[in-house]
Amino acid sequence: MAQVTKSTMIGELLTIDENVAPILLEIGMHCLGCPSSQMETIEEAAMVHGIDPDALVNKINDFLAK
Repeated sequence: MAQVTKSTMIGELLTIDENVAPILLEIGMHCLGCPSSQMETIEEAAMVHGIDPDALVNKINDFLAK
């Protein structure tokens, strides 16, 4: 089972499981295809979008565990 951390890059996350994209889209991360977003960490992306990074990591890891 894959697990991510706040330091996981968005590009790496989408490689782990592309089906996590809707979670990112629902919180306003509409630039998933942008090259610069691929090099952001989950923490950086969450902070830019006003989201608690720990809550986002927990939500993603819950999704990946299913």
